[in-house]
Amino acid sequence: MNVAVFASGNGSNTQQIAEYFEGNLHIRISLILSNKSDAYVIQRAKDLNIPYYIFTAAELKNTNIVQDKLKAFDIGFIVLAGFMIKVPDSLISLFSDRIINIHPALLPKYGGQGMYGEHVHEAVIAAKEKESGITIHFVNEKYDKGKIIFQARCEVEEKDTPESLALKIHELEHYHYPRIIEKIITEEI
Repeated sequence: MNVAVFASGNGSNTQQIAEYFEGNLHIRISLILSNKSDAYVIQRAKDLNIPYYIFTAAELKNTNIVQDKLKAFDIGFIVLAGFMIKVPDSLISLFSDRIINIHPALLPKYGGQGMYGEHVHEAVIAAKEKESGITIHFVNEKYDKGKIIFQARCEVEEKDTPESLALKIHELEHYHYPRIIEKIITEEI
């Protein structure tokens, strides 16, 4: 199975996923795509020797350029890893139940448009939640509303800041995301 990873930022999850599947005979990270030419994920793609493609939001929404690139690489599954653009309905229908995302909170809480990264952690702390975590879910036409596949939790302590909570969340993401991707693709979930 050829997998494409879409990312808009640093790419730490992308790197963890790529390294996890390195040498796997059944699942390969074949393409990394980004809507930001200056995103560090591009450097990670170069370092990992994985082909990458940069596109604009307009190209994603209004053309078939991205779909054509996915076809050229025979992509069968898409992973969103810190991708900051809503996936267009045309791509969702083309990859029905084959696009997943990871969210840095326990959905359905703290999801939706504008709820990403530090914004999520600030909201969790402001609400005095006792726990937070990650949610891996299928992507549908609405932000963070796709079917939940997996959740992992961590404690939110009184001393936590958005930055310290982010570190806990990253640990959960880096450990669980590659393993859940593998289980979904091999149909263990």
